[in-house]
Amino acid sequence: MGRTRSTSLARNLALAYALLIAYACLHPLSGWRMSGLPLFDYLLAPWPRYFILEDLLFNILGYLPFGFLAAAALPATVSAWRGVVQVTVLAALLSLGLETAQNLLPTRVASNLDLGGNIGGAFLGAALGVRWGQAWFGARGFVHRWRSDWIIAGRSGEAGLILLGLWLLGQLSATDLLFSSGDLRSLLGIDAPLPFSAERFIAFDTALTVTSMLSIGLFARCMMRARSPLPIVLLLALGIGAKTLASATFFEPGAPLGWLTPGAERGLAMGSALLVAALLLPRLLQHSLAGSALLAATALVNLMPENPYLAYNQSLAQFSNVLNFHGLTALVDSLWPFLALAYLSALGLWRGEHLAARPGKAVRNL
Repeated sequence: MGRTRSTSLARNLALAYALLIAYACLHPLSGWRMSGLPLFDYLLAPWPRYFILEDLLFNILGYLPFGFLAAAALPATVSAWRGVVQVTVLAALLSLGLETAQNLLPTRVASNLDLGGNIGGAFLGAALGVRWGQAWFGARGFVHRWRSDWIIAGRSGEAGLILLGLWLLGQLSATDLLFSSGDLRSLLGIDAPLPFSAERFIAFDTALTVTSMLSIGLFARCMMRARSPLPIVLLLALGIGAKTLASATFFEPGAPLGWLTPGAERGLAMGSALLVAALLLPRLLQHSLAGSALLAATALVNLMPENPYLAYNQSLAQFSNVLNFHGLTALVDSLWPFLALAYLSALGLWRGEHLAARPGKAVRNL
């Protein structure tokens, strides 16, 4: 059972990562048309006249985690060399299909160099995966041990972990405020309903940070076995780290603490105090409060005025993979609260009797 569960987690993570790759490669998913050229002509194209090294590195690094996860998902009976070959061929077919599909998008260009970088990255990831995949995801691996000790069992636990990973990915969007998500207004091109004023923006920013902290902290608590707050503290720290990295990379000039607005500073202090108090509540109340905080945070991010002080680095537009990544994080960030609400609703239906049980009994059953 341990090996099956750990392999299932690696397989589900690999599948989720493949879907993210597909969206990033086909973003913005509009304007499909036939170019009139043979679909596979790009495979025989000569070395490009203009070559951007960063794009090649993005393509290599983009497929490396997929190769690692796919190799870790293989049964332990598969030999190392066969596992590397199988995963590399799988990644090559995925990349070939996506690159070929880019011929049908006017804003995308299929490239054999990108295909080669993807295959190379998957090969490196697979080589690492067959060497260390079982140590991570095997029955005695530290990921499996950590999951058994801290996270609820079954597919509900795996789905929750994937959602937390998507939340962290969304925090890499530099144009969003700290911990915010669910910005459908920007996704759909809708103007802000309220005009900007410093006082109004700070008030919204403070309330948004507080409700976002409560929502993500209690969301993580709902899928945890133990009552220790350490995983929640680590998750929030990783979210701040992701936002710091995004601010340092995408702002002009680089501003690692660009996310630390007056509202975020106040919200962190108030949200921390409220989250500590909420973690002392019964599990059933925590579950309800997590959903309510998610709804409140999503409403706030769509009602608040635009931030006029963001200085996005426009020179990054020359790197197509940077734009793809930005589009991916924006989509994940916009849709995450709705996926999280659906998860909380399903978790409440499936495990409501455990959430209503005594804390000690809930820990054993979950």
